[in-house]
Amino acid sequence: MGKPEEESKEAPRPTLIRPPPEDPSKAPIENTSEVTELAVIGPNIFTNARQPWHPPGARGIYGGAVIAMCLAAGQKTVPSDFLVHSMHCYFLLAGSAELPILFHVELVRDGRSFATRTVQARQKGRCIFTTTISFVREGSSGPRGSQVSHASSMPIDEKTGKPCQPPPDDYDGEPELVRSSPNPFQSARIEVTNADSPRPQDKKARQWYRAKGKISAEGGQQAHLTALAYVSDSYFIGTIGRIHKLWRFPFHPEDFGKLPEDLQERVRALHEWEGLGHPKDMVGRPEIGMMVSLDHSIYFHEPAKVRADEWMLSEMESPWAGDGRGVVTQRIYSKDGMLLATCVQEGLVRLEKNPGKTDSKL
Repeated sequence: MGKPEEESKEAPRPTLIRPPPEDPSKAPIENTSEVTELAVIGPNIFTNARQPWHPPGARGIYGGAVIAMCLAAGQKTVPSDFLVHSMHCYFLLAGSAELPILFHVELVRDGRSFATRTVQARQKGRCIFTTTISFVREGSSGPRGSQVSHASSMPIDEKTGKPCQPPPDDYDGEPELVRSSPNPFQSARIEVTNADSPRPQDKKARQWYRAKGKISAEGGQQAHLTALAYVSDSYFIGTIGRIHKLWRFPFHPEDFGKLPEDLQERVRALHEWEGLGHPKDMVGRPEIGMMVSLDHSIYFHEPAKVRADEWMLSEMESPWAGDGRGVVTQRIYSKDGMLLATCVQEGLVRLEKNPGKTDSKL
């Protein structure tokens, strides 16, 4: 007997399976990046347990969520003593927050020391994202004293001349527009070094962040690594906008004063928190027409030592931009100065052709 017509026209759901209740024993990032195996469909197929976040004004869901869920799916196909050491990702299509995602994991290789997986994220049969992930078995390279070893040091704070220090544990300084988002991470204000330099390539954007709550023992080290993968896409390609002082809001900077006073205050607080100063200082600056990530790589240098629920410092810069694209690099340090990961991303960067010359977007 067929389904009633009303049921057959039911709107699509963002998950294939009814989302489980939030687990209070886990950190929010663990619930956010959770995937469910779909053995009934086929081997090594997973789906998102909960609806992913679609940032306001973005073309699709937050890229870091797809990166994290692909890693979570891949982790479920390797032994627990294999930890990720690299991911190479391509963003192919904007993901929808209103449709389920299927994660198809291919077991490319299983060796004694390394394992390789490719993961495709698909919606309605179309691949929206693909990644190749390499895992390494803990301790497979021998004792540290028998290895070649070096690492970049914690960046130096321009103001103090000493290594950068994390915010206090009771930090609560995020602006309202950030606090009100469903982001499972807490972040401090972005600081731009060499801010007055005429050379964008000489500037660096630094930001401290940490996962909210405490990552559970059940989640283990895999959960810490999934969390780092999630946050690695945060404000990343936006580094181009910060070092070039590009306006990113959906109205012209000349129209800032026309906003209601309460909204002016919220926009001002966010703009300054993002390291760009007062919005009024952006009058006449170029405006972003489109900025989207194309690819993303993460090298996890110390996968066994990542503690994503403790403060980590991200230092972002860009060696090149041109031909409608930009490349950004990121180093992620633990609060005590250990280099945990290095990331590289290329993105599409297009400017508004006639900023400030068209009718108001308000």
